[in-house]
Amino acid sequence: MSLRESLMADLKGAMKAGESARVATIRMIMAKIKDVEIAARAKGGEGLDEDEAVSALRGMVKSRTESATMYRDAARPELAEKEEAEIAVIRTYLPAEMDEAALVAAVSEAVAATGAQSMKDMGKVMGALKAKFGSNLDMSRANAVVKAQLS
Repeated sequence: MSLRESLMADLKGAMKAGESARVATIRMIMAKIKDVEIAARAKGGEGLDEDEAVSALRGMVKSRTESATMYRDAARPELAEKEEAEIAVIRTYLPAEMDEAALVAAVSEAVAATGAQSMKDMGKVMGALKAKFGSNLDMSRANAVVKAQLS
């Protein structure tokens, strides 16, 4: 089942169950995916593939995480909880993340394969990881591990 089909099925289920917050979040996800698809077509692309959709969802999680942090700092826990609830719904549509040991092993393998020696070679390592794992790898987590290994 594609991401779009999964979203539609979950939207119908949430509507029938009366879960208004979940319905709103799924509609927001669908709107974001539609925006990314329109932007891709405007650039001459054919449409949206799964990697681009997952990338858009990761961006949504990142922005909501930042918002939740700001709300907590501003003593607005009710707004932070709303953002965190949206993050939980969005994460259900993301592929499972690598555990820490697998991530470290993948980065070590990429460092060895590219012959990276210093921080100047970080781009080569990140490119190798992106080519091998695509959207299944959270690049922000990988970035931190690469920096630790190269410094």
